[in-house]
Amino acid sequence: MKHSIATKLIAAGAVSIMAMPAFSHIVLESRSAAAGSAYKAVFQVGHGCGGAATTGLSVQIPAGFQGAKPYPKAGWTLTTKLGKLAKPYDNHGKQVTEDVTVVSWTAAGKEAALQDAHFDEFVLRGRLPDTAGPLWFKVLQTCESGSLDWSEVPASGTSVKGLKSPAALLEVTGLASVAELTAPGQPVQVTDAWVRATVPGQKGTGAFMKITAKEGTRLVGVSSPVAGIAEVHEMKMENDIMKMRAVPTLDLPAGKTVEFKSGGYHVMLMDLKRPLAKDSTVPLTLRFKDAKGVQSSVELKVPVATTAPTGKVNDKADPGAGQHKH
Repeated sequence: MKHSIATKLIAAGAVSIMAMPAFSHIVLESRSAAAGSAYKAVFQVGHGCGGAATTGLSVQIPAGFQGAKPYPKAGWTLTTKLGKLAKPYDNHGKQVTEDVTVVSWTAAGKEAALQDAHFDEFVLRGRLPDTAGPLWFKVLQTCESGSLDWSEVPASGTSVKGLKSPAALLEVTGLASVAELTAPGQPVQVTDAWVRATVPGQKGTGAFMKITAKEGTRLVGVSSPVAGIAEVHEMKMENDIMKMRAVPTLDLPAGKTVEFKSGGYHVMLMDLKRPLAKDSTVPLTLRFKDAKGVQSSVELKVPVATTAPTGKVNDKADPGAGQHKH
């Protein structure tokens, strides 16, 4: 009877587990990342199985990790397979299963195998869930002799103390407030930032915030990977008609807070590459130039919401409520 890679990955007792020191298990190079961000998972392998060379590595993609794309590795065959994960029986005694994706690298020959004394990395990319919490990557390490099933997860919390074969842990962190991201020591403070949520097919929306510069500064540009075009726009009444125009640069007087809001200045995100769902986040980079010509930037993870933090939105003047024309 043949078993899927996923079954091998999770089946208790199916592989030989060796007691290893706590620091010797397979770990991620970057062990924390912000919710909703793109993440490059680099799995570090520093040993084989009791002296035997590593010939294969299989990673079970955890729920919530979207669009996993592995990096090919010279001398190794790369495969991505769907499998069934057997879960505990439900309250009615019915066996529960869950679809899982497993990415595997297999050495094409003995020469390509990772020797026990050597170190190497296996890499894949994806997008993190929009909520904070631990994300566990279960890894099956296959060797010329034996294998190691790095799949143990603590019953609660994230401490792997006492576990012989812990899974690789990624701490998905919640977003600090924008005020925390632009700490007091920085020349420009950004607070109360948010982006208006969109619906499928909508190609533009607005971003709003408050910006305070310690010294006279100009906002000279804005960009975001979710938008083909990102610009600072201004809405104002001219001859009883509300008009919109792009603002190439915007002066930020020293110590004065400039508010980006409905019916005034705002950041317009256009040619959106994906819908922006409520409670997700949007990467946003603001670029500045001071009176001496020194350039700086502030990189933010801005929450997506349907209304402003105060709950008050003027949809008639809100560029996020639909498309606008100049």
